Amino acid sequence: MQLVTRKQLGWPASAAPSQSSAKGVKVHYEGTPVSTKLLSDHDACLDEWKNIRRSHLANTAENYSDVAYNYAACPHGYLLEGRGLRRRTGANGNQALNQAHYAILGLVGSSGLTEPPDAMLSAIRDGIDLLRSNGAGNEIKGHRDGYATACPGGPLYAWVQKGAPRPESDGEKPAAGGGQAKPVVDLSKLVAAARTDPPKKGTPVSYAGAKVVEQALVKEGLLAKGLADGHFGSATVAAYAKLQRRYGYTGRDADGIPGKTTLTRLGKAHGFTVKD
Repeated sequence: MQLVTRKQLGWPASAAPSQSSAKGVKVHYEGTPVSTKLLSDHDACLDEWKNIRRSHLANTAENYSDVAYNYAACPHGYLLEGRGLRRRTGANGNQALNQAHYAILGLVGSSGLTEPPDAMLSAIRDGIDLLRSNGAGNEIKGHRDGYATACPGGPLYAWVQKGAPRPESDGEKPAAGGGQAKPVVDLSKLVAAARTDPPKKGTPVSYAGAKVVEQALVKEGLLAKGLADGHFGSATVAAYAKLQRRYGYTGRDADGIPGKTTLTRLGKAHGFTVKD
């Protein structure tokens, strides 16, 4: 699970009322146009989530104590904390409905970005499982179940009606015995590729593991899909530097050359392992 906490968002503790249990979770969408920019820019997802909270707090008619949802899920597979655990939602339509279920928002809308990527579905499922382990029952419903609304939209609601199954991990194929065979990235070869641009004879600039890492950077919203070509060039170095800064590194520690700690963290999030 990739969780972005309230603290990381710069938010104080939620002022929403406490609630230790519920029947389950209801899934929501924004119900307004959502930019497809979110697919390629994770920072845009964070801005979207912050803007939703800002608009809720400014809504004097509803008098929200906080952003209405317990969590949101973005296209890059991040679960974004809202009211969080054991807090009553304000999203389900009325007091009785809010008491009955917690709420998770998928960052998709009525136009623009309407189809939830697998990474978003996985993040919603992460939120459901997290809430279940902290007082939520087994029910998974859409906002429209019990309230007159189109929410959570056709694609998300179809997924909910199937039981909200967790998508299969991208790039992982079943191995013998029913396990999962994960790609292995050799850190030394990856660093050699990253340090050589343009390529020099005899240097593994096009090392196959580079593409595995680049595909992960694409999913993180840091690299354009067309640049995930197996060549760890200047654009990939710049993208990896952004990842390092996202993980809290600065200065020479965020130079775009992969290190074991950041690469291992990226691998855990996107299904590959790392060797020295």
